[in-house]
Amino acid sequence: MDALLDFSGKVAAITGAGSGFGRLLTQGLASRNCKLVISDINQQSLDETLDLVDNKDNVVTILCDVAKEQECKAMVDTAIDKFGRLDIGVNNAGIAHEMTPLHLLSEDTMDSQFNVNVKGVLYGMKYQIAAMLPQGEGHILNLSSMAGIGGAPKGGAYAAAKHAVAGLTRTAAVEYARKGIRCNAICPFYSPTAILGHLASTEGQAQLARGTPIKRLADPQEIVNAMLLVLSPGNSYMTGQTIAIDGGVSAW
Repeated sequence: MDALLDFSGKVAAITGAGSGFGRLLTQGLASRNCKLVISDINQQSLDETLDLVDNKDNVVTILCDVAKEQECKAMVDTAIDKFGRLDIGVNNAGIAHEMTPLHLLSEDTMDSQFNVNVKGVLYGMKYQIAAMLPQGEGHILNLSSMAGIGGAPKGGAYAAAKHAVAGLTRTAAVEYARKGIRCNAICPFYSPTAILGHLASTEGQAQLARGTPIKRLADPQEIVNAMLLVLSPGNSYMTGQTIAIDGGVSAW
């Protein structure tokens, strides 16, 4: 195995691993000898992800509602108890909301976005960083969005939350760089996962694809391939970055 993608001896925690990017990343890291603690709010989804992994002894599942701080702590505690350390934290769990003009956004929508998409990332980072500090090394990867580095018409609450994720990422990178802990975020454009909601229709995807220079949406595996490259043990000088994986949208 190429040393750049060999995760032997590494331990990772991934939220939102029951589907989409989280499931594919679990498969990708497990096949590269990484030990994993994976979480989701749905046990059946977690079990389905686990079924796709060959070496199940190296993967632990745990239910986790990332909006609840103690459940995020329990996930990290599980990694320490089972594997003795935590090298990689991937804060992937997130939710979207129905397309809504800014002046019609409700308090409930704002609260749910910030509870899951912001507090969920913060709580994950809080305990991941605490576990990494004694080691003097670690890498955190957060899932932001193109909505986190630009505007998102009719997605105002989601954009606000994902901008917050970018801010948390950059702040952690500066605070902990001297401690050997790096923090980056990826910012994908639309990709056909469950979070697309009604936009997942063929017509909806075609409409979104027309907004990209490459004229198609990303296959979820393409996003996860980029995540693996960012997380590579050899990618040791990158920190504080919000990386657009967008088919050229940010180049317009």
